[in-house]
Amino acid sequence: MTILKSALSRMVATGAFAAAVLAAPAALFASTPGTPPRPIRVTEQDIAASNQKVAMAYNDLLSMWTNDFAKIGQRFVAPRIARYDDDILTACGVISRNNAEYCPRNNTIYYDEVFVAGMAKAAGQSLGTDGDMSAVGIIAHEMGHAVAMQLGHQSSSSYENESTADCLAGAFAQQAGREGSLEKGDLNEAFYGMSMAGDPTPRSTGNARVDAMIQARLAKQSHGTKDQRMQNFQDGLSGGPKACLDDFRNLN
Repeated sequence: MTILKSALSRMVATGAFAAAVLAAPAALFASTPGTPPRPIRVTEQDIAASNQKVAMAYNDLLSMWTNDFAKIGQRFVAPRIARYDDDILTACGVISRNNAEYCPRNNTIYYDEVFVAGMAKAAGQSLGTDGDMSAVGIIAHEMGHAVAMQLGHQSSSSYENESTADCLAGAFAQQAGREGSLEKGDLNEAFYGMSMAGDPTPRSTGNARVDAMIQARLAKQSHGTKDQRMQNFQDGLSGGPKACLDDFRNLN
């Protein structure tokens, strides 16, 4: 795991990972479903604990997908994982704070370690748990992009790409359950994370042309509504990888 910048404590407004960034005032959008009323204060201890969980999940994800690819006669090329804590220039362009993204150009998952720790802390405070699966779900989602792209699945539809990644994150949770590594409350944490990450709902500006422009921008970067994201995760949780991609149709 590569440390790209030193971790600093900061206040994090938790919300959608890999969220759509729209060139429109925030006032045009209704509140993101599930967004906490106040920012979460993230400490260095929170970050260290979150990074440890992420590292464990990363290894489990590599093991799962390497094995599943082998079963279908494919080779999974393990993505690197790199953490950061400020806007960063990558082979795929600038990735902003409060985000996570898979970059296929150098096969690397980047994640803002402060943001991911904040998601875990928000889930923990809301659910009375350690919240770690909310953070793990972010990494599992980005790994899902790597899985899909390495099998040749990359749609012009943002929602199709994101729904597949959500489903594959759910498939990882299913595998973790089979292996007995899920803790009490983990699935609630995972669904909490998905509920936090639904697309914002645009408010009408009263100008049909402007409204259409906002909707078009959102559609290009859509991850799905809160309910859609939770359902896509549930599909993978219930049906495993074959529920997400036909390549895995013969897996047990």
